[in-house]
Amino acid sequence: MKWAFIYLLEPDESERTDVLGALVSVGVRNIGEAAAAARRLIGEGVELIELCGGFGGEGLGVVVNAVAGKVPVGGVFYGVDASAGLQRLFGAKQ
Repeated sequence: MKWAFIYLLEPDESERTDVLGALVSVGVRNIGEAAAAARRLIGEGVELIELCGGFGGEGLGVVVNAVAGKVPVGGVFYGVDASAGLQRLFGAKQ
């Protein structure tokens, strides 16, 4: 099975694609680019798409709509127990 993981880049980075065996990893700058990448990936034979947690529910919904049921789309979400670690990593910049 060929599958994809789509993740968010920093705004100044260019979209990138890396392939490791059956995994196609695609970095995008925003939700719109993720939707376009998902449609492209389906055309390239991807059968399942996972999104990084940075997309949240809104991004998941946009990509699910973009693929129109052609492949399953899931997202990484963190439980409340991860909140302290996430705050340390991504908390407000001073």
